[in-house]
Amino acid sequence: MTERKATRERRTLETTIAVTLNLDGDGRSEIVTGLPFFEHMLDQVARHGRIDLHIEAQGDLHVDAHHTVEDVGITFGQAVAEAAGDKHGIYRYGHAYVPLDEALSRVVIDFSGRPGLRYSVNFSRARAGDFDVDLLHEFFQGFVNHAQVTLHVDNLKGVNAHHQAETIFKAFGRALRMALERDPRTSDAPSTKGTL
Repeated sequence: MTERKATRERRTLETTIAVTLNLDGDGRSEIVTGLPFFEHMLDQVARHGRIDLHIEAQGDLHVDAHHTVEDVGITFGQAVAEAAGDKHGIYRYGHAYVPLDEALSRVVIDFSGRPGLRYSVNFSRARAGDFDVDLLHEFFQGFVNHAQVTLHVDNLKGVNAHHQAETIFKAFGRALRMALERDPRTSDAPSTKGTL
């Protein structure tokens, strides 16, 4: 069985990002971005997606967190696309609902080969701790564009911004896990086109 691992790096004048992952891991993570709340969210993806994930990011945090968050999304998307390969033998579609106290989110993903993001999240406040929650949209947009997936992110309920974000990232991890799971009944591409 082919190992589904990848390492991708991104270097710009604004950031230096390195992502190493194993799609068939145990959910272990080592994540250093200089943004503790963002690291906590990425850890949810690793744990609930059962993805071994190592991320090192250095960015122009003296400006703000925008470039770092977006470029982590881009590099993570590239690594997922590389590790998934031709996508033959995967389920392709994944979805999850995840609650946390008063918050509830739904994430649905399709490894379609086409980038598309529908992001419907109205956070109850602008920041979780000192993290600007608007930047989470930038993470998902970067991921979608470079993983070449269709992604629907919906926060259905919630009054605590931390809980809202955490349910989104947990559901994202679980949707990834479902979509990328190997289908034991086939090794074909899950598409009538014969390719994705």
